[in-house]
Amino acid sequence: MRALNRHIRTFCAVLLCAAAPVGCMKWDYGTTEELQAPTSGLFITNEGNFQYGNATLSFYDPATREVQNEVFRRANGFRLGDVAQSMVIRNGIGWVVVNNSHVIFAIDVDTFQEVGRITNLTSPRYIHFLSDEKAYVTQLWDNRIFIVNPKRYEITGYIECPGMTMESGSTEQMVQCGKYVYVNCWSYQNRLLKIDTETDRVVGELEVGIQPTSLVLDRNGRIWTITDGGYEGSPYGYEAPALCCIDPDTFSVVRRFTFSLGDAPSEVQINGAGDRLYWINRDIWSMPVDDERLPVRPFVAYRDTKYYGLTVDPVSGEVYVADAIDYQQQGIVYRYSTDGELIDQFYVGIIPGAFCWK
Repeated sequence: MRALNRHIRTFCAVLLCAAAPVGCMKWDYGTTEELQAPTSGLFITNEGNFQYGNATLSFYDPATREVQNEVFRRANGFRLGDVAQSMVIRNGIGWVVVNNSHVIFAIDVDTFQEVGRITNLTSPRYIHFLSDEKAYVTQLWDNRIFIVNPKRYEITGYIECPGMTMESGSTEQMVQCGKYVYVNCWSYQNRLLKIDTETDRVVGELEVGIQPTSLVLDRNGRIWTITDGGYEGSPYGYEAPALCCIDPDTFSVVRRFTFSLGDAPSEVQINGAGDRLYWINRDIWSMPVDDERLPVRPFVAYRDTKYYGLTVDPVSGEVYVADAIDYQQQGIVYRYSTDGELIDQFYVGIIPGAFCWK
């Protein structure tokens, strides 16, 4: 349900933003605190509720089991904005993508203080760096991927995505193999795109199934995506979802694992060694990348909650699962050992959705 819920909430927000005479978010500056993060840890982006401007950023230290909430607001004196979508770190700078505020903030990952921002984006989802001076930004409700210069915090160009309109356009997560970037097209789409980073042009398309939700790259150099199959009554269609393995050299599906109609798998992730996959499908599931069939027993069983986000510690292999609870109160993050035993749990912000390892 995560993909469908997020789709509905984002659609409503875009309509409201379009009707507003100014941007959806105003930054009201107030007092600040001097904060200091440890050398390593986990950032959690908490989406917040659409049009409430209550997205937040949390930081968790696995060594001490201490969590700091609302670190962006406390360090900068203003709120993060409307829907914190994702975050990546490059050269000591964290790039926080805030979807419905149409902005990407650059922050110092030690002090959480802003050092710059990219504005005038349509509805940014993810950022992928090609160099210090070039990155791609995927969009919802836009048939273009934006090209930006992170050093100057400027939009420098666009990649036109075929087969999309401004209303049905959606590009999401990205992985890179050599000079090519692969991106999944989620909302009312069924494809992966292949982009030549030297020409900034789409050079290939691959149909994988209705609404591929995420992408990872394994130790064999192969790409994995998971489709959600749409939903009953969807104008785009409804089918059994699938976990797909793609050979980037031939740009073809080499393995497909089909779920039951009505399942809602999402959030495929991979461990640091690149040899084990994890995903959400009511329970939390895990599978070696070389297995030939889906597992029959979950890694972590469903516990009457709303699993919404997932990540794997790239060093320890521990698994972190975000619980959105009721989408209104503070969410919880559960930390599990490699054997699926609960190690810790802690409260973060409203609708914890994505993670970023420091």
